[in-house]
Amino acid sequence: MSVEAIAGCILSTAVGDALGLPYEGVSRDRAPRLLGPPTRHRFLFGRGMISDDTEHTLMVAQSLIEAGDDADDFAHRLAWRLRWWILALPAGVGKAKARSGIKLWLGASPTTAGVFSAGNGPAMRAAILGAVFDDRDTLLRFTKASSRLTHTDPKAEAGAIAVALAAQASRAGMQDPSHFLQSLTECVGEEASELVALVRQASESVSAGESTRALAASLGLEKGVTGYTYHTVPVVIHAWLSHPTDYATAVTAVIECGGDADTTAAIVGGIVGAGVGREGIPKEWVYRLCEWPRSVRWMARLAQQLAEVRSTSAPAKAISVNPVAVLPRNLLFLAVVLVHGFRRLAPPY
Repeated sequence: MSVEAIAGCILSTAVGDALGLPYEGVSRDRAPRLLGPPTRHRFLFGRGMISDDTEHTLMVAQSLIEAGDDADDFAHRLAWRLRWWILALPAGVGKAKARSGIKLWLGASPTTAGVFSAGNGPAMRAAILGAVFDDRDTLLRFTKASSRLTHTDPKAEAGAIAVALAAQASRAGMQDPSHFLQSLTECVGEEASELVALVRQASESVSAGESTRALAASLGLEKGVTGYTYHTVPVVIHAWLSHPTDYATAVTAVIECGGDADTTAAIVGGIVGAGVGREGIPKEWVYRLCEWPRSVRWMARLAQQLAEVRSTSAPAKAISVNPVAVLPRNLLFLAVVLVHGFRRLAPPY
């Protein structure tokens, strides 16, 4: 298992998340007037911080290290981490993830904690699975286990499968998008025919030379990409197929679509990053991530450990973060989010 694919996926998710975060919830027309182009970090004095998109990816990586090839054990370990993640007061947590975390504390099992929602939660933590697993059946088992932990709507699961397959194809250096479309069709079945049609529309838009913004507009997302997975996934897939080896352009393309920009940038970042590795990310973007205790160095160590575990098939105790540091870090993060929120009340509109 290539450490470059795993590290590229994790760090690219983090960088995309941090770049898109200041733009979250801002319309695509107002964003450049309010913040400028998404070509550098703008969250905290020219530096970036990660949100739940990256944190969930990291929890998935830790759980993979400890569970080996046992998808049920993986779900239990991810559920345990989700319980404690909720207690640390993460800012911007989605309603479905929050309700699932509360249900887990009240005694629900990983198979009953999920709520009926087609949000982006499962998709935002799926790219790392595609960066890890070669076997498609194994990939599907783990993706479904991860999805059902928080979301029970089949649409959320189908969206996560699409992201996981895209990351797997990116890691393999996919040349022909039709192979990805065929794999997606086989994996999600007739039940998710709507998603397949949307992804096919995205692929045809790429072939026609249309921009990702144009694809989003054709889906009725002129004001921004929503948190609905059938809106997010086609836009993300379009950006990836348009720029399969150009991380910076793929990430900026989805941020410029507006809306749920941190999640869209995190997802496409993870997909492209699985293919281009750490060297494909602009070094300045990585260097200016301002994170602790989940620092860039810590993320790289986690990627190395996951790659080693997958190469030996011997589960291990995953490296952890200092739990005492997480709460104050989250309070700082919340304070900065509030500052951004108040700033948006002022012009330019």
